[in-house]
Amino acid sequence: MGLSKQQIIDSLTVVAKTEPLLAEAIERTGYPEPRIRERGYQTLLRTIVGQQVSVAAASSVWNKLEAHLGEGCPAEAVLESDFDALRACGLSRQKQGYARSLAELITTGELPLDDLPKDDEKAIEYLTRVKGIGRWSAEIYLLFAEARPDIWPAGDLAVQAGIGKILQLPERPSEKETRALAQPWSPHRGAVAIFTWHSYNNPAL
Repeated sequence: MGLSKQQIIDSLTVVAKTEPLLAEAIERTGYPEPRIRERGYQTLLRTIVGQQVSVAAASSVWNKLEAHLGEGCPAEAVLESDFDALRACGLSRQKQGYARSLAELITTGELPLDDLPKDDEKAIEYLTRVKGIGRWSAEIYLLFAEARPDIWPAGDLAVQAGIGKILQLPERPSEKETRALAQPWSPHRGAVAIFTWHSYNNPAL
């Protein structure tokens, strides 16, 4: 599960004491709601299924996969299913490769989702062993499913735009600049990331 509402408030309160523009933005928009996903294999598989398609399309594919593979789309069932059957559910050749990569790492125990390294960078290394799971997907998983409080997905365009808006920068900062801007906010960067999404299209800012 992700950071709780109280954890988000507490972290933002700490950062806002040293960032008056953040404090001002919070006063205008209020605190964001938590973003929570279930911890484990299903969340990562749903991430793969949902890549580059609409929420509705991803939901349709997932429902077909569950009908074919069983509830939760067990890793063993993914590996046992053939190409045509998965294709009929809406899973492209590329995504089948990603899904099988995840399923193999789960069944062999090489991706211990119930015991990932406590160090965030090492946990990201583990997660990105899965084909189709890049740094951004790994960071989102750790923030929303594992409640890691210091995750800062600096490569996310909405995070870049949101922090640029909050800090009243003349243009959207680059990934490198976004990472540098947030360094002083550690270990509370996860809550700030959630606030940037909350602020991104908020008319109050």
